[in-house]
Amino acid sequence: MDSAAESTADGIAERIVEMLDRALPGERPIALHEPAFQGGEWDRVRDCLDSGWVSSVGGHVDGFEQALAAYTGIPHALATVNGTAALHSCLVLAGVQPGDEVLLPALTFVGTANPVAHLGATPHFVDTDRATLGVDPLALDDYLSDIARLRGNTCYNRHSDRPLRALVAVHVLGHIGDMDALLAVLERYRIGLIEDAAEALGSWREGRHAGGWARLAALSFNGNKIITTGGGGAILTRDPDLARQARHLTTTAKRPHPWAFEHDQVGYNHRMPNLNAALGEAQLEGIETLLRAKRALAERYQALFDGQAGVELFREPAGCRSNHWLNLLLLDDPAQRDPLLRRAHEQGLQLRPFWTPLNRLPMYRDCPAMPLPATSTLFERGVCLPSSATLELQQDLAHEKYPDHCPSS
Repeated sequence: MDSAAESTADGIAERIVEMLDRALPGERPIALHEPAFQGGEWDRVRDCLDSGWVSSVGGHVDGFEQALAAYTGIPHALATVNGTAALHSCLVLAGVQPGDEVLLPALTFVGTANPVAHLGATPHFVDTDRATLGVDPLALDDYLSDIARLRGNTCYNRHSDRPLRALVAVHVLGHIGDMDALLAVLERYRIGLIEDAAEALGSWREGRHAGGWARLAALSFNGNKIITTGGGGAILTRDPDLARQARHLTTTAKRPHPWAFEHDQVGYNHRMPNLNAALGEAQLEGIETLLRAKRALAERYQALFDGQAGVELFREPAGCRSNHWLNLLLLDDPAQRDPLLRRAHEQGLQLRPFWTPLNRLPMYRDCPAMPLPATSTLFERGVCLPSSATLELQQDLAHEKYPDHCPSS
């Protein structure tokens, strides 16, 4: 970048940071996304400690799973130790084998691709729809018409001669893409669908919760998600037989018996501990308060940046009610991104770029990929803004409810 362009980029970065400074008063640093605790968590966690039920068996695990199913409208929810374990289990249950290929967006967290590689399968990267941040169904259809070949009920990549076993649709930043159009494409090519809804608890599209289109979906409750269990995830499914298999698989494939340890397949120790589930139960009870706060923050950002030259705040897609997990600012000029990030961090505002596209990471650089123009544009121009619900909740809430355990902010 020449000196004049660099000076212009620095000036725009300074203007945006000044706007954010005024809009986000309070102590620094301001985190990208931190958990919000509203009061019931202490009693639930204390119950685990008092009873001694802290591991992967206990009433809070059952209660959390039932509450998740009721909230999402998806009949079966199985709590796991983290979101990666949930997605890994979904891939196993979907029949992904070593030597298969699994389609997934290049613009996602690395945790979407890693379970595919763990199974000996190959990630195959697809592009993102700029309007929704989901997989672009039109571009995918055009791409598959060239590279996909059906043999019976199995779709193959004609270049590698490997089965295209499944596609993992990611609801990026909590926004749900055009799932009906995507599902129609996949059904035509006999490719299975899995939803990575790690970022999308509390997001809906046309009355359906995230995870409601696929036979299997994964959630995450990491510390930076809408609600948290510390570390944790869940498998969602409408299929009772898949739910039974998932429960068996994630509990080391142990056959029920009063005392004997009999296992009938290679399973995984993926179940969520009762201690984490207790935290999740209380968090889920307060989710609507958190979602209202996050929507209010998104609206405040929208008002802040409406009419500002050179920037645009990403809006939830038509037909969606998104959870606004992270608010995304898009810059007209990609040269402004790094000066903005640098200046914001100097001022204690923890802005972040998008994840580096997975096809650019060394371990995935040689994986197959379709053309990725939207992925590149979003990565080069996108900046995620501080999006904690606590930025909208009353600042004294934590002090009133936790006088001796006030979370840092």
